[in-house]
Amino acid sequence: MRIGEILRLAPVVPVVIVEALADAVPLARALVAGGLPVIEVTLRTPVALEAIRAIAAEVPEAVVGVGTVLSPQQFEAAVAAGAKFAVAPGATPKLLDAVAGAKVALLPGIATASEGMALIERGYEYAKLFPAEAVGGVRLLAALASPLPQLRFCPTGGITLRTAPEYLALGNVVCVGGSWMLPKAAIAAGRWGEIEEAAKAASKLGRDLA
Repeated sequence: MRIGEILRLAPVVPVVIVEALADAVPLARALVAGGLPVIEVTLRTPVALEAIRAIAAEVPEAVVGVGTVLSPQQFEAAVAAGAKFAVAPGATPKLLDAVAGAKVALLPGIATASEGMALIERGYEYAKLFPAEAVGGVRLLAALASPLPQLRFCPTGGITLRTAPEYLALGNVVCVGGSWMLPKAAIAAGRWGEIEEAAKAASKLGRDLA
């Protein structure tokens, strides 16, 4: 699948930090059951790659991707583990060169107009605004819409259930990334039903928008 198709599967992409490998599959199943099939597993823990591999193998309904990709080596390892897409907090020339032509798409991050222009020069149509709330959020995205109409965004960073609709109302926003539906206490206690209900609420966001 192309990155645009993946991002349009749901209004929210859960940004998942897997601390315990045993949590990966039930957590993914809860998110999928709640209507959030696109899952970004970040490379912030030692078990992240194994978590991606487990989700890819045991939760076929999920479109599992990898987040916090900082190097070509991490990208390659995640693809080998079964990631269907990759997300980076920024975009270095070395990383962009390495993934050019790869079958698995990269969603690179930007925080400024200049960074957006650099992506457009390379043919990118989709980017992650990060950290969204810290760099200007809704106001920045609205300001970028006119000079950079080629780009569509998945803003991530500090977005909540309350603020997500403001982002989704923008014409250049395809979806948002967030982790509010993944409270650490619920994961630690294995309260997967609680996470499924939170995912259901998130999956309904933006449905009344064109």
